[in-house]
Amino acid sequence: MILLGGVRDTGCPCPAVESPPVGTSESRATVSPDDLAVTAERCAAQLLGGDPAGSAEEVAGRLLAIQAQDPRGARLAIRARSAGLSASDVGSALTRRSLIVTWLNRGTLHLVRSEDYWWLHRLTTPQLRAGNSRRLAQEGVPPEDAERAVAAVRAAQAADGPLTRTQLRERVAAAGVRTEGQAVVHILALASIRGLTVRGPAAGRDQAFVLARDWLGAPPPVMSREAALGELARRYLAGHAPAADRDLAQWAGIGLRDARLGLSRCGAVPRADGLAELPASPQRAAAALPPPRLLGAYDPLLLGWASRAPIVGPHRRIITVNGLFRPFALADGRAVATWTITRSQVMLAPFTPLDAGTRAALTTDAADVTRFLSR
Repeated sequence: MILLGGVRDTGCPCPAVESPPVGTSESRATVSPDDLAVTAERCAAQLLGGDPAGSAEEVAGRLLAIQAQDPRGARLAIRARSAGLSASDVGSALTRRSLIVTWLNRGTLHLVRSEDYWWLHRLTTPQLRAGNSRRLAQEGVPPEDAERAVAAVRAAQAADGPLTRTQLRERVAAAGVRTEGQAVVHILALASIRGLTVRGPAAGRDQAFVLARDWLGAPPPVMSREAALGELARRYLAGHAPAADRDLAQWAGIGLRDARLGLSRCGAVPRADGLAELPASPQRAAAALPPPRLLGAYDPLLLGWASRAPIVGPHRRIITVNGLFRPFALADGRAVATWTITRSQVMLAPFTPLDAGTRAALTTDAADVTRFLSR
């Protein structure tokens, strides 16, 4: 382990790291120049190279949806793609209602701009209902109890405004519905899938749930499904191109046919390598691999495409067997280490010895992690 710098612990958990060394020369020898060129383009699309964003909203607008079941990880995703922001700026955006968190793509919590919520929710949540019903049944919540629980959640929020999960658990239990295990999580997911509730302002270390209409106002006119698929594909490519139809389908949790329809509707341009991009894509001509950088848990660079191999290479323990995505260091377009915060210090676990330039760059970036999380 290498000590890079100090950071104040803000309470968001960061997983432990155990990564065996793997030869860098062996892993990098398998990366073709074409693969590195695609990685450079994708990093540029992701705001990891070129001019950084100036606000949390700008990052969310470019990426469209940032996986957010790990609150610190979502904030660190914004840090890595912006300049001069702090973790509190993300909290301020949640409080002023320009950003929200809710269950969207793939049935996972995502951070999105409030203006993108309604159309993205309508497009990506209907397919989550069957899985949610199955999980509620597994938790011992039959359909009639689920209806009573959602009604209790809606009534509580209408009467008392933003409420934490603990507070809503009490209201659901008072309605005579089981809340043990993961039952209350799936009850709140059901309310979110139905468009009743979203996660809004921070409440201490929690994030409070609010009624979507109360928090965001009346929804805009409904976009046709075809138009929404075109918008989804356009926005996805803006933050992920070049990409394939299967990449979009997996990222958004939609069918391959819908992904292809969306790409057709947005005017995506097919490339000789089988990938697609937007017309006159600005990152293709000038893309260069980004400088070494520390990326947080569940970083979008590992979640935006069907294959993570171009970034992870042989270091598959970045993703644990139970699906946790560890924070990692990126250098030369590849994962070169995992990192964690131990005793208020940024600790790096390289897969192989790092050169002096990479270590120096990561040490500088660790200082920015310190600054970002401490404010």
